Amino acid sequence: MSPDSPRDLLSLPPLLAAQRERAHGVLPPEVVSYVDAGSWTGTSRAESESAWHGRRFRPRVLTDVSSVDTSLTLLAQELRGPLLVGPTAFHGLMHPDAELASARAAARCGLLMTVSTRSSASLEDVGKAAGGPWWFQVYATQEPEVHQGLALRAAAAGATALVLTGDTPVVARKPLLRSTRVADTDEHLTRNTNQHVPPGTDQLSAVEQSPSATPALIGDLTGLTGLPVLVKGVLRGDDAVRCLDAGAAGIVVSNHGGRQLDRAMTTADALPEVVAAVGGRAPVLVDGGIRSGLDALTALALGADALLIGRPVLWALAADGQAGVTELLTWLLEDLRHAMTLAGAPTLQQVTRDLVAGN
Repeated sequence: MSPDSPRDLLSLPPLLAAQRERAHGVLPPEVVSYVDAGSWTGTSRAESESAWHGRRFRPRVLTDVSSVDTSLTLLAQELRGPLLVGPTAFHGLMHPDAELASARAAARCGLLMTVSTRSSASLEDVGKAAGGPWWFQVYATQEPEVHQGLALRAAAAGATALVLTGDTPVVARKPLLRSTRVADTDEHLTRNTNQHVPPGTDQLSAVEQSPSATPALIGDLTGLTGLPVLVKGVLRGDDAVRCLDAGAAGIVVSNHGGRQLDRAMTTADALPEVVAAVGGRAPVLVDGGIRSGLDALTALALGADALLIGRPVLWALAADGQAGVTELLTWLLEDLRHAMTLAGAPTLQQVTRDLVAGN
């Protein structure tokens, strides 16, 4: 099933469906295609949402849920809920206020934003807009001076952690976008990176992903910035252990929203193995297809400590700027609270594996 099919749109909760529909109405068609596309035939992209739907709950009864608390501490940061804005590129294509609107919305909701290397807004302006904790996503670039310079700038601008994307040695082919060209992406891409490109080096080549990155980069980034480094893109337990042994402070289970290796397993299926392998050594986060409080409750019960939201934030931003993202995050957090109430889990500590049936 295509990710753009009417059935997929109708399966979304009403708020997300409305925001997506409005986003599709106000954005140029090529931007809509860029945001919603997966790689190759889009198999992983299409499966990401339905994988959460396949799980079934075992709710507790006669449990006092008169007060339900979604708050948590994540890498020393107090948050109102286990929801983070995930790193997505080029918010400036969605709305003139770009990442500044998304960062302000996350802060207003007491949550946290992860800012992409491909941010349309300057890292310094994002830091000011966030007014509190935020994370920065890092790619290993062909010219190390680029990712090193960006990481140092993010730390100086107030980022409290780095998220190293590990599943992108190269950018995957997206045949459905072959004839589509989104205007101004190079300008957005180089807005933060151009000052770090070594003299005499081609600017666009310098910022491309490096296929030679290894877990050693985790320690390099920690030593360079003093910030904890989480690794994003992990779908295997043994890879999670390799990253932790190399100094990672957390693991993000992700298949890049179905935009890298197509037919990669869904994050809903990968999560239990990774959680078991990590064994409580560090936080485990997950993204991919989380569209409701029920999806969030499922992920938490399968062992995730927190969740990252990607495409829905872009739809909300395009639909109504900061107000749209605030509405989305507020609703997701309330929907999770409602699901926890019905499941008999008044705190996140009580969202345990036994709430979900099967393996």
